[in-house]
Amino acid sequence: MEINVVNALTYEDFVKLFCNVVEKCPLIPAAIWSYRPFKDLADIEAHIREFIHSLPDSGKEGVLRCHPDLAGRDTQSGTLTRESQEEQSQAGMTTLDSAESLQMYRLNTEYKERFGFPFVICARLNSKADIVCQLSERLKNDRATERERAIEEVTKICSLRLRNIVLSDIQTKL
Repeated sequence: MEINVVNALTYEDFVKLFCNVVEKCPLIPAAIWSYRPFKDLADIEAHIREFIHSLPDSGKEGVLRCHPDLAGRDTQSGTLTRESQEEQSQAGMTTLDSAESLQMYRLNTEYKERFGFPFVICARLNSKADIVCQLSERLKNDRATERERAIEEVTKICSLRLRNIVLSDIQTKL
């Protein structure tokens, strides 16, 4: 889709189209719509990144809490967003055996107890083994370091989701 098509979207259509580029956070596209006209995809990304990074720590943690646990309850109950389902599936997180599921449950639980938000990683850029390794390693971080690390992962996820939308046919998205 051409950037002029994105720029011509009504507020409602823009928010509908980009409502899940940051998991379950339609406020973000709602907030950046007023920056139109965008020069290109990178300009949209920059405004989203700036919005997220300008949030207070509590706001950043709120963004993180909108993400599901990897291979967690939403995966098993089928309530993941379409985007999260595709991303977790690509990384092999939707087909764990019982030992892997138990390991992920324990690591996810420990992580959330330690930091107060779910573990976030760009699943599309990582394998199942990488995800487990990163989850174990990142448990060693302090809260502030981990919050910023997780927000960087959110921006990676957002970037890939934006590309999926902007580089596809708009008619299939609205």
